[in-house]
Amino acid sequence: MQHPKTAKYDKQFVSDNLMGPNALKMVEELTANLDLHPGMRVLDLGCGKGLTSIFLAKEFGVQVFATDLWITATENYSRFKQVGLDSRIIPIHADATALPYADEYFDAVISIDAYYYFGKNETFMDEKLAPLIKPNGIIALAFPGFKKDIHANLPPEFLLSWTAEDLETFHSCEWWSNLFSKSKKIRLDKVGELSCHGECWADWLATDNPYAVRDRPSMEAGAGKYMNLISVMATKRS
Repeated sequence: MQHPKTAKYDKQFVSDNLMGPNALKMVEELTANLDLHPGMRVLDLGCGKGLTSIFLAKEFGVQVFATDLWITATENYSRFKQVGLDSRIIPIHADATALPYADEYFDAVISIDAYYYFGKNETFMDEKLAPLIKPNGIIALAFPGFKKDIHANLPPEFLLSWTAEDLETFHSCEWWSNLFSKSKKIRLDKVGELSCHGECWADWLATDNPYAVRDRPSMEAGAGKYMNLISVMATKRS
C-alpha cells in the first residue's frame, strides 16, 4: 500500500518516536475512508508518543485529545509544540479504564496499537469507552493480532523474543468480532486486516529502540507469518 501522507513526515522524527509497528502507516490506512473534519473532537486513546495525534490534527484539522498512560502529558506537549500543533492537540496522562472525560464528548475515538492491552474484556467498550462518544460517533481501532488463535500451540519462533504471557493479548479477527458483537452500545461495521503489516513491522525493527531489538529474533525467524494488524470499525448506537 502507498502511504503518501506518512511520506510527508520526517523519517528520523517518526523513527525516534515509534513504540511498535509504524503507527503512522497504520493510522493512515485506518482513516482512509473515515469522515473526519475540522470541528470534531477526537480521542486518540493510547497515543504513545503522539505520532498518531499529530497525524490526525495535521491531516484532518480535528481537535485531538492525546491520551496515554505510559507517556506523560508534559513529554507529549513538548513534542506537539515542536511541530506547531500544541493548539490543536491536548495531552492527557490517564488510564484507559478511568478516563477523565464527559459522556458523549467525542465525535470519534481512534486507537492505534493500544486497544488490545486494555479492551479485551466484554465490559470495557460498553462501560468505559462507548459512553464518551456521541450517538452515531466513529470508533476506529488498529492493533496487532494473530491470523488464527494459536495460544495453545505457539510456534517456537515466538519464544525467541516473547513469553506466552506477552502474547495473551493477541487474538484473531474472528475473536475480536465475537467480542464486539456482544456490545449493546456500538454497531460493529467491520473487522479486517490492514495491508500494511509487513511494512509497519519492518519500520519498527529497523529502529534502535531496545524493544525493537528484542523483537527481531522472533520476526527474523518467521513469526510474522502467523500475525496480522487488525482493524475494527464501529459506530456508537444512537
